[in-house]
Amino acid sequence: MPVSVEPTSAQPMPAEPASVGPTPAEAASVGRASVDPNRSGAVAGAEVLRPHAENAFAAELAALAAQDDRPRPTRWKLSPWAVATYLLGGTLPDGTVITPKYVGPRRIVEVAVTTLATDRALLLLGVPGTAKTWVSEHLAAAVSGDSTLLVQGTAGTPEEAIRYGWNYARLLAHGPSRDALVPSPVMRAMAEGMTARVEELTRIPADVQDTLITILSEKTLPIPELGQEVQAVRGFNVIATANDRDRGVNDLSSALRRRFNTVVLPLPETAEAEVEIVSRRVDQIGRSLDLPSAPDGIDEIRRVVTVFRELRDGLTSDGRTKVKSPSGTLSTAEAISVVTNGLALAAHFGDGVLRPGDVAAGILGAVVRDPAADRVIWQEYLETVVREREGWKDFYRACREVSA
Repeated sequence: MPVSVEPTSAQPMPAEPASVGPTPAEAASVGRASVDPNRSGAVAGAEVLRPHAENAFAAELAALAAQDDRPRPTRWKLSPWAVATYLLGGTLPDGTVITPKYVGPRRIVEVAVTTLATDRALLLLGVPGTAKTWVSEHLAAAVSGDSTLLVQGTAGTPEEAIRYGWNYARLLAHGPSRDALVPSPVMRAMAEGMTARVEELTRIPADVQDTLITILSEKTLPIPELGQEVQAVRGFNVIATANDRDRGVNDLSSALRRRFNTVVLPLPETAEAEVEIVSRRVDQIGRSLDLPSAPDGIDEIRRVVTVFRELRDGLTSDGRTKVKSPSGTLSTAEAISVVTNGLALAAHFGDGVLRPGDVAAGILGAVVRDPAADRVIWQEYLETVVREREGWKDFYRACREVSA
């Protein structure tokens, strides 16, 4: 008769956090990630390049928790309403401003949050650069207070990454035992009633993907070597992300797809929405890299977004001219990368003001993925669209210079 077991010893599980702010276990995790070997183990938490969402936005999460008087599902740190507010932004009754983490249709976020409150897992689907990973991380941070229970999907992801592994020294010395068991992030989430994340699910081989079927349908993870099992406690769920450009790589089986509620994250609906997203993320990244703010760079951000949207849509913004689309995705994430790189150029090799020459090379690299076909498409776009656009002469010259 199988008995329920929580894996221990090989990888101790932290106690359930008592509040939205960082718990001792989370603080220890951050400390381990930021130890400077040249400082005798001293913690340099302020130097973490990219803090986890629950740490970077701890103040906002704490403010929401303090004023959140709505019902919370078991083991959730916030109510579904507060989780949606954390994602979409807003102003609390005490005047605390919650910054938006996702700019898009509110209904999409509401459906995603509601799914996590049921026994269905959540699949975030979309083209590259639609903030799937970003949304996944912030959902886990708001719901469970911990976004680090993560399985990164690749072509080489083994079954052990989803189920469990073994401490082979203990396994060889003492045979299969609880002490020799090394729990996966999914197993830990099941035992603690938390949210696990699986990134790039369709990159994982099909036979490994199907490891999730029993976990999601029966809420149980058998450990046949011990004649035991781990049963999920209330609060457990899974958020997976998948790139719809990867169709045909490792498509989900119909059995696995049925276990997910799929939410499609669209590209930004309007140019202004995309400009806002790019501006906000560039500002956040720039602060973490100690780059100067770019108050005068909004014109260049609009140009980058306009170029990407027109080439992506195959049509100019005024709807008058059809253009050819290159092979790349030209996503919002790539626009953020182009502008961030341009800001670094302006800061270190210019006068600190973002100019056309700072973003031209990045745009060329994003557009021309196929040196033969894409270069022709880019040159044609430059000559027929950019060259004739009023107020874009300096941008045209900069792009021509790097394209020569």
